[in-house]
Amino acid sequence: MFKSVKIISLGLVLLSSMAVKAQSESGRQTILFDKDWVFIQSDAGGAEKMSFDDSKWKKVDVPHDWSILGMVDHNAATGRGGGFLPSGIGWYRKHFELNTADAQKRVFITFDGIMANSDVWVNGYHLGKRPYGYTSLNYELTGHINFGRGNVISVKADNTIQPASRYYTGAGIYRHVHLTLTEPLHIDTYGVYITTPKVNTQTATVHIQTVIFNSARETQNITVETGLADPDNKQTPVVSSKSVSVGSGKTITVDQDIIVTTPKLWDLEHPVLYKAASKVKTDGKVTDMQTTIFGIREAKFDAAQGFLLNGKKVLIKGVCLHHDGGAVGAAVPLSVWERRLKLLKEAGANGIRTSHNPVSPEFLDLCDKMGFLVMDENLDTWTAKKQHAENGYGQFFNEWWDKDTRDMVLRDRNHPSVVIYSVGNEIHDNLNDSIGFKKYRDLQNLVHQYDPSRAVTMALFRPAISKVYTNGLAAMMDVVGQNYRENELVAAHEAHPTWKVIGTENGHTLQAWLALRNNAFMAGQFLWTGVDYLGEADWPSVVNGQGLFDRTGGWRPLTYQRQSWWATQPVVHIVRKQENAGQGTMVADWTPTDFDTYDDARVSVYSNCDEVELFLNGKSLGAKPKSADDSPRDWNVTYEKGTIKAVGKNKGREVATEELKTAGEPAKIMLSVDKSRIANSWDDLSYVTATVVDAKGIPCPIADKVVSFSATGSGLVTATDNGSLSNQESVTSPERHTFNGKCVALIKANAPSGKITVKATAPGLESSSVTIDVSGN
Repeated sequence: MFKSVKIISLGLVLLSSMAVKAQSESGRQTILFDKDWVFIQSDAGGAEKMSFDDSKWKKVDVPHDWSILGMVDHNAATGRGGGFLPSGIGWYRKHFELNTADAQKRVFITFDGIMANSDVWVNGYHLGKRPYGYTSLNYELTGHINFGRGNVISVKADNTIQPASRYYTGAGIYRHVHLTLTEPLHIDTYGVYITTPKVNTQTATVHIQTVIFNSARETQNITVETGLADPDNKQTPVVSSKSVSVGSGKTITVDQDIIVTTPKLWDLEHPVLYKAASKVKTDGKVTDMQTTIFGIREAKFDAAQGFLLNGKKVLIKGVCLHHDGGAVGAAVPLSVWERRLKLLKEAGANGIRTSHNPVSPEFLDLCDKMGFLVMDENLDTWTAKKQHAENGYGQFFNEWWDKDTRDMVLRDRNHPSVVIYSVGNEIHDNLNDSIGFKKYRDLQNLVHQYDPSRAVTMALFRPAISKVYTNGLAAMMDVVGQNYRENELVAAHEAHPTWKVIGTENGHTLQAWLALRNNAFMAGQFLWTGVDYLGEADWPSVVNGQGLFDRTGGWRPLTYQRQSWWATQPVVHIVRKQENAGQGTMVADWTPTDFDTYDDARVSVYSNCDEVELFLNGKSLGAKPKSADDSPRDWNVTYEKGTIKAVGKNKGREVATEELKTAGEPAKIMLSVDKSRIANSWDDLSYVTATVVDAKGIPCPIADKVVSFSATGSGLVTATDNGSLSNQESVTSPERHTFNGKCVALIKANAPSGKITVKATAPGLESSSVTIDVSGN
């Protein structure tokens, strides 16, 4: 409900000593409620009571993930799933006041994520419990608030029962919190639902469904007025108005259609967003208003053509993403996601699978703005347990599956980026009996009940073995999704040509890519994974390393290969086997670990160009054409120090080049920033990358140095990280070992304006510094 509301009062400061004022011409006010909480990492008996003394608790702002701030421990109860990081109980409390002038308002609080098994109280009254840590929680505080006097929200998050997840979850209030005040006559929670049932370049029908709740004592004669604003705000809004009556304590649903001429369609290259302003009026007064962001587009899965966006075939080139952000854990600033999505775009990706749980609302906002196609997934398990997550969601499924799935769909259904839902990942429940059939059918029907405009799938686990291709389960799916074993899915479609099919989880292999490229009926694939993630790793590793990018944003050879298959722009990348005569893993450098034993270099070039010519120290090693199956072009090269260069040509014209140079001894640190200007906002930060280089500025990929970061001025070092899978150093330490010659510092502002000077030093190396500007909030 509240994430679609854009009426935010920036002038309000929420301090325990100040009253929250909620007067608004629209009758609704939504206030960021992140500041000035107190926290204790233990069980605190009686902390739900208003009179409890929390004066000695630590002051924190949320979002806050206390688990990532702990130390890695081989004996941690979270085990491999949780990256060997700590678990337990955490309590949060926040003191606040509401103005007496607002005593007739309805009051709501939204938590976008509490991990996990949360209980919430206001002034000692228990608002509710929610086991699932990924669901956005909405509670009404009306009737339990003291206006003009002190109030306290108390939250308990319990992660003691482990192992609870196959991957890192985090702990605490790890997403944003909002407080909302409305008039008694108001739009209901998640009460605006917008679809575009008819779309073409000439006209589009925008359907708006608005649910209004009247908690006043009298019947209200109301007018529901909805206006659509042009994306550039240059045209006069198109307005639809409808008058109805709603009784006391009753809910009414109002449907409106608005015709938009020459609409600007949302697509991957031009993700155009419209605004719908929904107003509720009585006696000429606006009692509520919400602004909803949406896109005009048609998304359709087709048995023969795969996926169509606005009538055109689009190959979904997707990746799976877990919800953690590396060194920031589960409390991920939006700029971390923005940076990652930009990197994925550069590699050619256009799709995201939210594996295996609802993500933050802001993440979907970014996908809307940046032009990604999203598979919105709800669960990793139903009732059957999974190894390393035996105490996970399976014990809550029967009681909570419908509430958790409903809330995900209601919250996310206005996002144009969301084109399909998934109701499970590699479910181990028996899907070859009536009980298994009913679980899937109930989930699919529930999604259709709240959002009939989108298709539903699930990530089937070894379907040929579980017999779902022959027992009728796959036949009732909107879109048949399968993890890996791509040839099985191709064969299933060949046997059932009317099935719509998609790869829900896939490997990085050439075979997997060709299964997509060569079959027009395949809607797309989602690689496992887009970015490395915490957990699901065997000691001493604490990170799963199957990503296109490491968790600092570092490119890998497989990323270069994928870009050569996915990208539309010409690309060329040189890689080689790290050890002599084709041994070891692929690396993208020209600096062997041992010059004395390295003379037989096995070089590959990943490129989508018609022809690639390779040069070593200016001498041509020959040109090779693009292979029909997109395999790399290979050369056996007698190693020489110096420069190796690849030149890509299309129709005889040079269109892309890359060269790698042999590095000398490490001499200095080179710093680079992804953002030279940041705001004083929790959601904004800058990545400062320290690269060890030689005297000529050539990166030293095998340098292992300890870099110390410091920040002066209007900011601080909030975390450090590197791309090592077994990096067990504290994320809060300002010191970090380099990995492949690099490490990063995450820099945040701590003042409204000014400059931040970031310096990096290491023994025996020339230091370096960069400046970041701070402006605005």
